[in-house]
Amino acid sequence: MARVIPIDSDRQGVIDAAIEILSKARPVALPTETVYGLAADATDPVAITSIYETKGRPRFNPLICHMADLAMAERYADFDPISRALAARFWPGPLTLVVPLKAGSSIHPLATAGLDTVGIRVPKGFAGDLIRAFDRPLAAPSANSSGKISPTTAEHVEADLGGRIDLIVDGGPCPVGVESTIVKVEDGRIRMLRPGGIAAEDIEEATGLAVERLKPAGTAAIEAPGMLASHYAPNAHVRLDAQSIAPGEALIRFGDAEIAGEKDASIVLNLSRHGDLAEAAANLFGYLKQADQARPSGIAVMPIPMQGLGEAINDRLKRAAAPRSA
Repeated sequence: MARVIPIDSDRQGVIDAAIEILSKARPVALPTETVYGLAADATDPVAITSIYETKGRPRFNPLICHMADLAMAERYADFDPISRALAARFWPGPLTLVVPLKAGSSIHPLATAGLDTVGIRVPKGFAGDLIRAFDRPLAAPSANSSGKISPTTAEHVEADLGGRIDLIVDGGPCPVGVESTIVKVEDGRIRMLRPGGIAAEDIEEATGLAVERLKPAGTAAIEAPGMLASHYAPNAHVRLDAQSIAPGEALIRFGDAEIAGEKDASIVLNLSRHGDLAEAAANLFGYLKQADQARPSGIAVMPIPMQGLGEAINDRLKRAAAPRSA
């Protein structure tokens, strides 16, 4: 089983322990502000292969490469003026920029699924400190079995991957709770490939440019992580925009509106009683896991507004509810 070490026990000692494992081309589970990531050296094909094998992740699904800062990122990729401005405004933070690889970049093609672009993010806190000390980018998808609900606590990681990895760094619950927003700048236009922890409205305010939304889930070419139609899925079927509850279903509420049949639900969880979308995003994956553990006949989710972080919440819920391939 994985060793679980709280960051607060000895921060430098935890960094040293993580680097020891990373240097052996093995993955480490670590906290970020979004979700827990399964991190390994993005320049080492053996390390990247260990991520895919640990998660059971399709190799056509690229990985986000995490950097310590913009200066480090520019060693591996080329930034146009708009992407550089977005990095300056939102890094460190939950924004991933898809940018062209530099000629001769040492990021391995396994991390980019053979694309000539790479998704780059600069995380806050411990993850950024670890990357700075390791001095190499870390490829780090969410630390869960592929297609399942993303982990927002060390306990989530341990329950899923604890028998397959060596180390889990425990930094407590992730404050954002959904993955990063992914954008790509092309010909002066900003395309959002995945909604996430930075709202599209904030990007538009920062740049003065409209953010073009992605095509419906599963219909666009895969240019970045999180674009598969079925993803973030619990075992139970997820039903969206629920107006009533069938006996045995779990209910995930939002706000204080009444819903028919609530007393028949196997479990009732409220993403935010006060209708706070930031609170709802932080609770989303944890509540999906909790509802699924109740072994309900299904999981019914009340409507969530589409503005701000609601766009990311609805995106994750739609993918959780999508039919799964055989």
